[in-house]
Amino acid sequence: MPVDPTGADLKRYLQEDPGGPVVMLNLLRFAEGGRAGYDEYARAIVPFLDRVGGRIVYAGDCATALVAPDGHDWDAVLLVEYPSREAFSRMVADPEYQQITGLRTAALSEAVLQATTPWAA
Repeated sequence: MPVDPTGADLKRYLQEDPGGPVVMLNLLRFAEGGRAGYDEYARAIVPFLDRVGGRIVYAGDCATALVAPDGHDWDAVLLVEYPSREAFSRMVADPEYQQITGLRTAALSEAVLQATTPWAA
């Protein structure tokens, strides 16, 4: 299972933009020994989030699944808010950011990265 979006994925992500903020849902399964590498990536990403106005909403370890299909035993969940889909795309296109993506890629054996949009109040 791929852990990084492709150029085609990012193109579709921008084409389907409803406008407004986006919260990226990250479901993470670490490769053996990958937790330390992901922790390093999580520290390294902070300046890039700051540059585009993003912020970590929640990060935590997954625990007991009450309702889930077999194989949905994720190690961690991360929610990251961006002011727009364009801001996220700008961050991942940044050549300096691309220098740290290898940390994330090496740390994960599987991942889900899904855009979410807030419900109207």
